[in-house]
Amino acid sequence: MAAMKIGVIGAGVISEQYLENLTKAAAVTVEMIADLDLGRSEQRAKQYGIPHFGTPEQLLAREDIELVVNLTIPKAHEEVTVAALKAGKHVWSEKPLALDTAAANRIRKQAKESNRDVGCAPDTFLGPGIQTGLRLIKEGKIGKVTGATTAFEVSGPESWHPNPDFLYAKGGGPIFDMGPYYLTALVCALGPVTQVVARSSQARDFRVIGSGPRQGEKFPVEVPTNVLALIDFAGGEAAQSSFSFDTARPRAGILEIHGTEGSIVIPDPNMHEGSLQLFRIDSGSWEPEEIACVGEVMARGVGVVDMVHAIARGKRPRADIELAAHVVEIMQSLEEAARSGKVVKIESTTTSPELVDVDFNPWISVGK
Repeated sequence: MAAMKIGVIGAGVISEQYLENLTKAAAVTVEMIADLDLGRSEQRAKQYGIPHFGTPEQLLAREDIELVVNLTIPKAHEEVTVAALKAGKHVWSEKPLALDTAAANRIRKQAKESNRDVGCAPDTFLGPGIQTGLRLIKEGKIGKVTGATTAFEVSGPESWHPNPDFLYAKGGGPIFDMGPYYLTALVCALGPVTQVVARSSQARDFRVIGSGPRQGEKFPVEVPTNVLALIDFAGGEAAQSSFSFDTARPRAGILEIHGTEGSIVIPDPNMHEGSLQLFRIDSGSWEPEEIACVGEVMARGVGVVDMVHAIARGKRPRADIELAAHVVEIMQSLEEAARSGKVVKIESTTTSPELVDVDFNPWISVGK
């Protein structure tokens, strides 16, 4: 089967990670990149050998492009995704899918009306790191799953990101920026979330850009920057999670799943790879068993390729709209719970995606 022709909207920082991989994947051909800043889209086109660049409107008008990769800032995700669906394109969106559940529902409605698929980052859970952990859990290595612990605690991205404003606006903060990685991994391991409790704080009213041409510029903080959460799952499991841009001592990439017979430490959910540690109650030792991850090396963009394979086979993309919409409601509910101090119920649900075959190679042609 011929490679699917795709276009990318958004030529910012994250586009480099996607294009580095998608321009090498046999299942797709990147035909065009678009941005409101034409100079930036031209730069990316030259950088990665993409034949065409232009405006988002020009990209959506092309009949040969079947799938749009939406790499715009979070507040533009809904608008761009809906426009692409109306233009008859499948869409892969950078996370989050939308800023709230109402927006996610509008995207879901348009996808149904357009008869097109929507997939959404993160795709890190498709990598061999998390997939190996999920297989071990399924095999009963830690017994019956009882809960989980996650932590993402750093001082904030303004020290390295040249344009970090959007990361502190609505749709940003540690919950909407980093939460999708941890919450998606938790849903994959423990199933859908039913309710949450949370507390939050905000260390400063403004931040200072630490690098790039805007270094030294101040910008406002509009969202909580430190959130502590208790999360309940449909099967009776519970997780404790922390999300922070307020901690001077970095403590990130922590994803631990606990069971009746042991605990498993899974690699950083913001990464595709890494080693695992298995702690068994009956091992007679405090030392864990070190386990190498198994599977094809993957990187950002693998979710797009997995989606193309799924479309070709008439299957549900693993990182599909239902999973992404469920995570959006969890994040919105965490913010609501932190504001109100009350338990917030989760209305949406989803099913955990299928495991990736160990021998699945995302970089080969569809049908191979």
